Amino acid sequence: MFRRLTLAAAVTLCIGSLHAQTATQPAWIARSNADAQPLLDVTARFSPESASEIGVKGYDEKTADLGPDTDKRQRAALVQVRNTVNRRLAEEKDPNVKQDLQILLKQIDGSIKGIDLNDRYMLPWFDAGEIIFGGEFTLLNAESTAEQNEAALGRLKCYVGMTAGCTPLVDQARARTTEKLGDKALLGPVKADVEQKLGNTQRYVDGIRKLFAEKKIAGSDEAMAKLDQQLKDYNAWVKNTVLPRARTDFRLPEAMYAYNLEQVGLDIAPRDLIDRAELEFMETTYALQMIAPVVAKAEGLPDGDYRDVLKALKKKQLAKEKVEPTYHAVIVRIEDIIRKQRIVELPKRKMAMRLASEAENARSPAPHMDPPPFIGNTGQRGTFVLTTGNPPADGEKTQSYDDFTFEAAAWTLTAHEGRPGHELQFAAMVEQGVSLTRSLFAFNSVNVEGWALYAEAEMVPYEPPAGQFIALQFRLLRAARAFLDPMLNLGLIDRERARQILVDDVGLSEPMARQELDRYTLNSPGQATAYFYGYTRILQLRAETQTKLGKAFDRKAFNDFLIAQGLLPPDLLAEAVRTRFVPEQLKKAK
Repeated sequence: MFRRLTLAAAVTLCIGSLHAQTATQPAWIARSNADAQPLLDVTARFSPESASEIGVKGYDEKTADLGPDTDKRQRAALVQVRNTVNRRLAEEKDPNVKQDLQILLKQIDGSIKGIDLNDRYMLPWFDAGEIIFGGEFTLLNAESTAEQNEAALGRLKCYVGMTAGCTPLVDQARARTTEKLGDKALLGPVKADVEQKLGNTQRYVDGIRKLFAEKKIAGSDEAMAKLDQQLKDYNAWVKNTVLPRARTDFRLPEAMYAYNLEQVGLDIAPRDLIDRAELEFMETTYALQMIAPVVAKAEGLPDGDYRDVLKALKKKQLAKEKVEPTYHAVIVRIEDIIRKQRIVELPKRKMAMRLASEAENARSPAPHMDPPPFIGNTGQRGTFVLTTGNPPADGEKTQSYDDFTFEAAAWTLTAHEGRPGHELQFAAMVEQGVSLTRSLFAFNSVNVEGWALYAEAEMVPYEPPAGQFIALQFRLLRAARAFLDPMLNLGLIDRERARQILVDDVGLSEPMARQELDRYTLNSPGQATAYFYGYTRILQLRAETQTKLGKAFDRKAFNDFLIAQGLLPPDLLAEAVRTRFVPEQLKKAK
């Protein structure tokens, strides 16, 4: 999973990504970057936290704009940028720049559509604790600079209203919800989602305190005390005002769910996706059953149904102090395989991996990649963050996963989040350099997550039997996501039956299954479908390319080419392979 920085209920304009300024960049990239700058400026104006995360200078002490008419002002700014981009598209001749301009237009149109749909259907409300933790974490994480660490206190003071010109974020959030409360046609948030977020607030406050302590930043006591009280007051208001408007039916209006699917890159009807995914689910269960006896023999486990072998394998849990060293050891072994088998060019930077804090578990319960800044990167690395639990809504102790803390799981999870998956995607963009548009505004979950699943598949033949078994289990999960997410949101299955499938057939722990179900129904409906679909699109492209090239096909050259394109959507990626990669390889073969 690639963790995206979002601005509460607003439409995210900018995706955390990387961009490198290099002296050898082609001239067209400079022109494209100039075209992207107005959209980047709008992003930074309304979401300074996003600007900080991607490396834009000058915004580290600024905070999210939740002021009056923020949606109208944001929409007007987007329309103005769209007019500029349209004028540039009409006059531009270079095909690369024209393609980037078209990507910008699609991003802008999608953002405008999202603002309009939210305004039409949804009562706005904001998880203030998560917004503030995210803004501070961006400045105080392991890869942040000394300058950012110093700015973190200034941002915190702005969040709580201690800086001239700054209104407390909780007051802005409360005002934006209050002004729409009278419109009874607007759908309130889902009750379970609100309760979950309220239960996480203290974890965020504690997490911010810990960040300031770890960085040894003095002078935060007064601001932290204000933050603690403001969030307590805000949560009490949410319970009294927002919860009564909350709904128990998580399903979105059909137009909004369709928009979600469109934004993550799906160009297939939900019911067609369900059919494909159910077929893949059954085929993968057969594959798991075929390899189960091999795993049982290799690991000294009782033979039987794949579900029983999985349960026995998961009992081989690592001690907490052994988890991180085990993953680091697997990373070394994977990199050796990648070099020996010529799978893809490895980044020059060493890969970073660590366990998540309690606050990070609350913010992003799934394992994920925290990307480094791509603009002005001075050596910061992306970090594979292994989450260890899913905090429950009642604020009690985090419920621990058993899904990732055994050695067999380290193989495919590292291949997905680390190398040759997400970490390689972003590190390659840092080192090679791509246009702002292709690194920031061409983001597409289908392509990003599709590459990570494809990376898993590339590694499977070289893994030990238990690693291959868990890789298949994860593939089973991605197929389940692709039919359960739309089935839940179309009313074709209930949450309890979906839970049974995830726990009984996929083999997830109860807290991991809850995280999955929350993802499909509360946190990001539609996004989980991107993994399976993106994977199939890359496999189809690989098969097509191998068929055309035959003996001239070079796996490493193909994979390096895909990585070099940045975060292109599947159709544009396929066009690049067909019109550039295939002809180049045929020419080399002559």
